[in-house]
Amino acid sequence: MALFAVLATQSPTGITADEFRRRLPEGFAYVRSLVDKGVIVHNWIRVGASGGLLIYEVESHEELNSLLYGNPLSPHLRFEVIPLAGVGGFDPRAFEDAAAASGDVSG
Repeated sequence: MALFAVLATQSPTGITADEFRRRLPEGFAYVRSLVDKGVIVHNWIRVGASGGLLIYEVESHEELNSLLYGNPLSPHLRFEVIPLAGVGGFDPRAFEDAAAASGDVSG
């Protein structure tokens, strides 16, 4: 499974702000269904700003894209996707090993 942080912000192009607000319950219901299925493992509303931060646990980036664009509000949202790895997934020695293998001893 892969973890992705998604920063979703409002970008209501093609509809009025009033229409966007009227359609918000559809978007919230969609997100709630993903929370209930365990796909969204954490979600927060941004205080003082529009949008939210959601953590998705999915099989692939393709699955994530499918879920993001399955949201009925997706044409009116902007997504910033950040792949995440657990601390155990980072090995700082890999950089040293790569530098040694290339003959670069400066780093």
